[in-house]
Amino acid sequence: MPTAGDVIVECLAAHGVDRIFCVPGESYLGLLDALHGRADIDTVVCRHESGAGFMALADARLSGRVGVACVSRGPGASNAAIAVHTAEQDGVPFILLVGQVASRDVRRTAFQEIDYGQMFGSIAKWTAEVTDPDRMAETMLRAIQVATSGQPGPVVVAVPEDVLTAETGSKAVSPQAPVKAAPDPADLATLHRWLSEARRPLVIAGANLDRPGGRQALLGFVEQWEVPAVVSFRNQDLMDNAHRLYAGDMGLANPPAQMALLRETDLLIVLGARLTDITTQGYTFPSLVRPDQRLVHIYPDHGVIGTHFAADLAIGCGAQAAIAALGPPPAPLVASRDRAWRERLKAEQQAIATPRRFQADDGVPFEDVVALIARDLPDDAIITLDAGTFAAPAYRIIPFRPPQRLLAPISGAMGFGVPAAVAAALREPARPVICLVGDGGFLMTGSELAVAIERRLPLKVIVSENRIYGSIRIHQERDYPGRVSGTSFANPDFELIGRAFGFNVTRIRSTGELAGLPAILARPGPEFVVVDTSVKAILPKPALAGRAAE
Repeated sequence: MPTAGDVIVECLAAHGVDRIFCVPGESYLGLLDALHGRADIDTVVCRHESGAGFMALADARLSGRVGVACVSRGPGASNAAIAVHTAEQDGVPFILLVGQVASRDVRRTAFQEIDYGQMFGSIAKWTAEVTDPDRMAETMLRAIQVATSGQPGPVVVAVPEDVLTAETGSKAVSPQAPVKAAPDPADLATLHRWLSEARRPLVIAGANLDRPGGRQALLGFVEQWEVPAVVSFRNQDLMDNAHRLYAGDMGLANPPAQMALLRETDLLIVLGARLTDITTQGYTFPSLVRPDQRLVHIYPDHGVIGTHFAADLAIGCGAQAAIAALGPPPAPLVASRDRAWRERLKAEQQAIATPRRFQADDGVPFEDVVALIARDLPDDAIITLDAGTFAAPAYRIIPFRPPQRLLAPISGAMGFGVPAAVAAALREPARPVICLVGDGGFLMTGSELAVAIERRLPLKVIVSENRIYGSIRIHQERDYPGRVSGTSFANPDFELIGRAFGFNVTRIRSTGELAGLPAILARPGPEFVVVDTSVKAILPKPALAGRAAE
């Protein structure tokens, strides 16, 4: 008879999961044994549970299926908590399988025991602890359903080690029919009329369109209805950034001139996005609680709509379904649209995307590096970014265009970049994968490059080295000018580290040496580039003025 561990693996395979990321632990040896010899599921052995979790999230975003990570109890689950939080913030379907203490020891405060319902209760969509092996299939079916439906997110399933090895008569469950919701015809008629009448309609496009056919549906919608679109936080790859109707992204702090133009919209359509604090610029666009313009919110999870902003039209379905059901406009919309407003939006976006010039004598402005990458980025490239100020230029000036992909932590979690690059190269081995990471983020999860050695992945890793936590230093200099504390650190020799991981290594010390970067990135094997990055280029002007006076 199969064991509960066998049932877990069969359920995942039946739902199309073909890769699992793990750090092994004695509390789930039964699950590892169930994976032994499987040709249909690739078991990727990672070096830290946070890396395994980040890899699973990146893989889910590329594959369109639920990402899965396996960790041991206690410390393993604690290390993986960052991935659970990131999955919740980023809206990524994710299952964390945790080997629990033996069932006889549950709730006895046993060695490394944690109550995962309490630990993850506020960030996971659902947590389960399976004590009956005959309920394993039922639990896995629900876990996959919860993780992938509505607002996607994380599910945590803990299984005691003796339950994993217990025999069961239950069998793996094949995928059930997906839950679909159709928009109400009356709502569609209202939206159709409002779109036809609006002078300055605007779309905020979000991650619900990050799925097969979503980008094509978005492009068809904005072109057919002549509606400019901005994308929600860190979703620049949803639309060709050079398109005349692409108006930019909702970032950490959009320029006042751009926000003034966006506020002139008379019909705001939130299409597959959540109105989070960043996408709404600190809940200021649209205005709380009743927006100044008509607000239409289209999203497949009812719990996301109307939580902060009162919608004039709330449509609880997927963005693609709404687009398909809406139908074409009644007639050419040239007369009804404010063309000058749209052109000003585009001009503002292009101005924001223009690389800046820096006068820096302490290293290479990392924006110069990003501008060079943007100029020669292959059509099928995948860019993975870690969190940090070094990445800010990438969101502004790389002109993403499908099928290029951007994998970045919407949650702002440091340590995401390298694991995401490894997962991307495993999932898309024929596509170039470029990872941009700061020295702080690299020292968190850079050890996952060991997987790149093992799997012979031709990653291109660019490390921005300035020996500071840049984002925090900027805030510190603004709030406590001249009082630097806790934001500087020492580094090991990154060139030696890159070579130890089997990469060809290049160090760029000056702007003049940047000319060779395109050739480096075009080479077929793994490349590791360390850039001596300017601190002065990112510090706020008052801080620089104070330093000049010293």
